Amino acid sequence: MGFTDLLTDAGLAVLNNWLLTRSYITGYSASQADVVVFKALSSAPDAAKYPNAARWYKHIASYEDEFATLPGDASKPYTVYGPDVAEVTINPAKAPEKAEEEDDEDVDLFGSDEEEDAEAVRVREERLAAYRKKKEAKPKTIAKSVVTLDIKPWDDETDMVGLEAAVRGIEKDGLVWGASKLVPVGFGIKKLQINLVVEDEKISIDELSEEIQEFEEYVQSTDVAAMQKL
Repeated sequence: MGFTDLLTDAGLAVLNNWLLTRSYITGYSASQADVVVFKALSSAPDAAKYPNAARWYKHIASYEDEFATLPGDASKPYTVYGPDVAEVTINPAKAPEKAEEEDDEDVDLFGSDEEEDAEAVRVREERLAAYRKKKEAKPKTIAKSVVTLDIKPWDDETDMVGLEAAVRGIEKDGLVWGASKLVPVGFGIKKLQINLVVEDEKISIDELSEEIQEFEEYVQSTDVAAMQKL
C-alpha cells in the first residue's frame, strides 16, 4: 500500500507509526526515499502529535543541501514507501452476531472502491506544487575552494611577466585570479605562485592545470601547493 497521503492526520499517523522503530524511511542511512517523503510534506509534523515523524523530519532537513547526492532512485514517488497494510481493530460496538467473527479483522485505512474526492486531490496537489516551488526558489549554497598553484618555468631566462600574463588570460565562469608572487627555487630560477578562487561545480583544477601547461613556451609544470574549501 505505502504512504497514500501525507497531508492529513491519518496519513501523518501512519508515517509516525512507521518511524517508531526506524531512523530512516528505508535502510540505515539517508536516501532518496527520505527525500521524496520529506518533500511530500507541506511542513514539519507537529512534535506533540507525531514525535517520531517530527524527529525524522528535523534530521532529514539537515541533509537538504545534499539531497541531490543521496543514494537511491529519485524518480520513485513517495507512495512506494511505507507499510504494506495499515491495521486497525473494528469497532466492538457492532451487532452481537457479527462482533465475534470480525474482532480481529484487519482493515486497510485507505482502501476504498470509491474514487478519491476530486477536491481533496486538487488541494493536495496545489500544496505539493507550492512546496516544490518554494524549495526551488531557495538559493543554493555554492561550494568554492581557494587554491594556490605553483607554476614552474623552464629556466632562469623564461619571461615570468609573460608567463603570468598568459595564465591570468585564462578566463572562465567560476574562476577568479588572486594575488601572486615569484618564489626562488634555486639556480636563479623562480616559480610563479598564484592564488585563485574556484566554484567547485564549474571549475576542474586538473583541467585548469592542463590548460596552463599548454603554454609550452613558458611552463614546465604546475602543482597544487594548497587547497582549502570556503
